[in-house]
Amino acid sequence: MDDADFREFVEVRYGDLLRTAYLLTGDRHAAQDLVHEAQLKVMRHWQRVDEPMAYVRRAMVNERTSRWRRIGLRELLPGILPDRPRSDEADAVVERDELLAALQRLPARMRAVLVLRYWEDLSEVDIAAELGCSVGTVKSQAARGLARLRDVLGPPSVERPTATDKLMGERA
Repeated sequence: MDDADFREFVEVRYGDLLRTAYLLTGDRHAAQDLVHEAQLKVMRHWQRVDEPMAYVRRAMVNERTSRWRRIGLRELLPGILPDRPRSDEADAVVERDELLAALQRLPARMRAVLVLRYWEDLSEVDIAAELGCSVGTVKSQAARGLARLRDVLGPPSVERPTATDKLMGERA
């Protein structure tokens, strides 16, 4: 792969990477920074990268985890996803706020597992490979993460499913 391939990859996949980074960070500017840092890492090793998306996702998760360890829980997540307009914006904003606030309360690895599983729709095997852990760890982190989200968000109402149910319904 050469520089032209890298430029094409960035042009084609930037939006997907930005959405994933946003779910990992909860902030548009932090997401852009995260994507750019991951792309710099990929660019340095582009000739040896077999699976560019997997490599960039792994770089984003690792960088996000490193940042989280450095700054801890001092971040606040806003409630607007960058490019997901919905028909009823008021309800959409409320649902995003609920879900992002709940995601913020999860440890970095648990959040990464949920984002990669239910947003990126990766298999447990692929997630384990990207995060450098076992499939069992991915399964347990996903189960615990969903349980914690359900505890935080409360039981679903009969007329309106929770943000967790919608996340799982959209990406499961």
